[in-house]
Amino acid sequence: MQQGYAAVLCVLAVMGLEAAALGECEITRLLQDKLQYEMRLQYLKHYFPIDYTVQVQYEEVLRPSNITRLRNGTVSEAALRYLWFHVSSQALLRIREVLPEKHPSWKYTQELCQLFDALGREYSKYRQTDVDVVVADLVKQVHSASAESRRKAVRPKALLDNCLKVMRMLYGRRCGWDST
Repeated sequence: MQQGYAAVLCVLAVMGLEAAALGECEITRLLQDKLQYEMRLQYLKHYFPIDYTVQVQYEEVLRPSNITRLRNGTVSEAALRYLWFHVSSQALLRIREVLPEKHPSWKYTQELCQLFDALGREYSKYRQTDVDVVVADLVKQVHSASAESRRKAVRPKALLDNCLKVMRMLYGRRCGWDST
């Protein structure tokens, strides 16, 4: 049993090192692979109680329609990717907050967090002036723990379903992988 655990840790360490050396497109490709439907269904629906929801801020739910609206408002693609990163990583943290370490979904969400950490290193190069004002305000709202913020109950799987859909919209053409 301990050998299996050591092997998993070794794989995670290698994956973390690989993710640290990869660029934005490669990391999002790894995320796309990790967010396959079967995995989201198993880890974020089947392993949770029926109709289980997580309380998130209204701004932490980013749908493709939000991206389309922002695109029509002339927000840059780079700013939209920056927004997607912050909203999706925050949603993942909301899911992790409710999981005990022994939960069957813990390791899966840990792997996703490692990929988002690697992507965060890519986005750490952004300066506040590089991001559109609309996006900067949204990112600020997502990271504020204000008691005044509107909350809504969302299923964990729905949060990562939106994450994947928006990621495909923003990176599919740019990175040259199938956006369907």
